[in-house]
Amino acid sequence: MAVTESAVVPVGAPGGAEGARGSAEGAREGASGAPEGARAAHEGILRRQSARESAARTYARALPIVPVRARGLTIEGADGRRYLDCLSGAGTLALGHNHPVVLEAIRKVLDSGAPLHVLDLATPVKDAFTTELFRTLPPEFAARARVQFCGPAGTDAVEAAFKLVRAATGRTGLLAFTGAYHGMTAGALEASGGATQVRVARLPYPQDYRCPFGVGGARGAELAAHWTESVLDDGKSGVPHPAGMILEPVQGEGGVIPAPDAWMRRMREITAARDIPLIADEVQTGVGRTGAFWAVEHSGITPDVMVLSKAIGGSLPLAVVVYRDDLDVWEPGAHAGTFRGNQLAMAAGTATLAFVRENRLAERAGTLGARMLAQLRTLADAFPCIGDVRGRGLMIGVELVDLEATPHPAPDSPPPAAPELAAAVQRECLRRGLIVELGGRHASVVRLLPPLTITDEQATAVLDRLADAVEAVAAVAAGDRGSGGGRARGAEGESREGGQRGGGGPRGDVPRPGRGRTP
Repeated sequence: MAVTESAVVPVGAPGGAEGARGSAEGAREGASGAPEGARAAHEGILRRQSARESAARTYARALPIVPVRARGLTIEGADGRRYLDCLSGAGTLALGHNHPVVLEAIRKVLDSGAPLHVLDLATPVKDAFTTELFRTLPPEFAARARVQFCGPAGTDAVEAAFKLVRAATGRTGLLAFTGAYHGMTAGALEASGGATQVRVARLPYPQDYRCPFGVGGARGAELAAHWTESVLDDGKSGVPHPAGMILEPVQGEGGVIPAPDAWMRRMREITAARDIPLIADEVQTGVGRTGAFWAVEHSGITPDVMVLSKAIGGSLPLAVVVYRDDLDVWEPGAHAGTFRGNQLAMAAGTATLAFVRENRLAERAGTLGARMLAQLRTLADAFPCIGDVRGRGLMIGVELVDLEATPHPAPDSPPPAAPELAAAVQRECLRRGLIVELGGRHASVVRLLPPLTITDEQATAVLDRLADAVEAVAAVAAGDRGSGGGRARGAEGESREGGQRGGGGPRGDVPRPGRGRTP
């Protein structure tokens, strides 16, 4: 990102890890405020973005910040404010921002004089990347794998996977799941949860909290598997024999919903018995995010195709589809792309994959993620507006619910989703210097995707700030109910008297995971 010198505030400038004092524009750390010139530069950049960019911009609307420096978990804005980044490029930054091994890998290529654009020609950089990638894949899968470099985004790899299985099977239809998200191109959208008028049969994805069959648990997952078998074996189901099935081991944008391992094994059995290639979308779950290097390893299955992007490029654009060798029926040029030989991304990706593998960051993500989930469930016990806490590894979701909804749901049903409360929590987090994302069917799930390099101390700081944000929103909502108001005023964000800000320290009897400060 190019910025003028006047927009860049030295790291040592006022604005530390204590005392968040928010405003409607965003979060600022430090009571002394940002220099006037930096503040003006920040506002000017945001104003020009709003005037010039399309109405389709998304993250910029909920996160009105202008990043100019970043390292690890921390982002510094043009106005001098600092944030803990638990969005991590929507899961792209496995090692956080500007990790030294990634920067060194990029510099090495730049200093070598190697070509940066090579189409799909073989290079030492590509050879090193494919070697490291195959080293990390499940052994049974890697032994017979082929790799196709696609365009720069995960959605390009999804499109390639669809083309591949259709070419290999001679069939056209696809199986996908409710709540899925596979990208923004036309074919990927067809397989995603919000699609209409498509060539994709939609199957139920199991979940405990909002089970499509109303039972949850192992029984709910078994019913989902039985429904899948029925659709495939019923000659009158209206679903012809498909070219493939695509699934996410953990639905991310769908609300952070981990697939049960037993259900994953059933999907593998069902597809293998019917000669249906199984496509695992590991764009967001891969590279250690869920506590295993690849999320399919939790269940022990071997898919026929894996779609990979995000973290495999070490923060730079890279996407591949890896598949079983007998599916490799493409003719030369059957799937191509001008930018499928991104040398810098391959070098950064090699460094990232190797660092995660050598330092056992997947295991670390599993251990720390389990601890964070347990602490968040304690928070949920104190705040009924948190309907569910779920996730796997460092892929965590907190679902906000509307306890005052009318008409009331059935006695055994969870309360309706509360997107306004979730948005208010996101705004309150930002005021406290914490960046989180929203997801789920109704954008009611606060999502945490911290880098795998997050320390215990940083994790504590993240949870403290999130807890403080939830408490603030719950207090405003309770006050509105008492005075006849109807919604949380997270956007205006008046500070409550007393208590601490920023670090989210203990207040009253609210359970906290502990207090922490970031380096």
